[in-house]
Amino acid sequence: MARAERLGVWLLAIGQTLGFASLVYVFGAILLALESGSGWSRAELSLGPTLALLTQALLAPYSGRLVDRGLGGLLLGGAAALGAACLIALSQVTHLGLWLGLWVVIGAAQAASLYETCFSFLTRRLGRDARPAIIRVTLVAGFASTLAFPIGAWSGAEFGWRGALVTFAILQVLITVPANVAGVALLRRGERRGAPLVETPKGAIRAALRRPEFWALAGLFGLMMGNHTMLFTFALPVLTDRGAAPGLAVLVASSVGPMQVAGRVALMLGGARIHAGAAARAIALVMCAASVALLVASGEAWLLFLYAVCQGSSIGIASILRPLLTAEALGYENFGALSGALAIAPLTAGAAAPFLGALLIGAGGVTLLLSVTLLLALGAVALALWLRTRGI
Repeated sequence: MARAERLGVWLLAIGQTLGFASLVYVFGAILLALESGSGWSRAELSLGPTLALLTQALLAPYSGRLVDRGLGGLLLGGAAALGAACLIALSQVTHLGLWLGLWVVIGAAQAASLYETCFSFLTRRLGRDARPAIIRVTLVAGFASTLAFPIGAWSGAEFGWRGALVTFAILQVLITVPANVAGVALLRRGERRGAPLVETPKGAIRAALRRPEFWALAGLFGLMMGNHTMLFTFALPVLTDRGAAPGLAVLVASSVGPMQVAGRVALMLGGARIHAGAAARAIALVMCAASVALLVASGEAWLLFLYAVCQGSSIGIASILRPLLTAEALGYENFGALSGALAIAPLTAGAAAPFLGALLIGAGGVTLLLSVTLLLALGAVALALWLRTRGI
């Protein structure tokens, strides 16, 4: 990989880090300020990010097709700017309907500027050299929650939830947008090693849908994303319910990001010696341990941090495995469209998670929520074991 390409990858990594902090983790990071200052219920508030993630899921295949046509750079820069504008508008809303509507637009920005588009762009540019580039991006982006929760706690306390949203919008404008634009420009200096830029052939997606491996991968990553989204969305209420003081809760929630990075570093150091399918089975089991740690915790700090280690490392590795297993099981041809189609399942699961999580807490408290996250992780274990029978 040329020097300009390496620098471009690191810039995209910075863009993804602040992009995730501003457009995804922002809700969980300012949730306590929202609940105390907005006047809306937790379920009403959570419906916003639910709609955003659902929109992201619906649009993912289309963004993948646009990347296949050579428009990935336009998506990464333009959608990041759109997300910043939405955050500013969101900070001014006074009606619940407008709150929900703006989250739908944020979902479009997520679909076009975050991992799915970034990874497809890297795969189209770098071909089989994309694996180390994707790992580098996720190594840095793993700190998104580490940034989001302290910034959200500080800005929410200082400026209220409206000022906190403006704070994240400023980060998006000053860092995410220029990093994405510059990263794309540098990567385009090098030779494109991916498949030719063509329209996705008719029937390509339908052919993939007829393969059981497609549905198993969709289910595997869908269950993992549902588990993780529930836990990071309600991280602060869950941790305080488990006996953590507010400061400790913020610290534990912020630790999930570095643990994502630690998991990705372990995968990177293992290199080709670590089979992607074996890694998927391992992280599904580790994700089970994270929910168990929270279920049995009653103020013990070591159990709370054990959750952060297990949850962070497992979801961190999962974000790398998804594009790798997609290419391994389904091929590199039409990768953007196939990756986008496969992403519908995890994105839809993530979309349902905030609203469903709020309902679960309302119906049976945090213990019910954690029991469901454990069941989701166990389902992921079952699918990962089935994939082994298919040679994955």
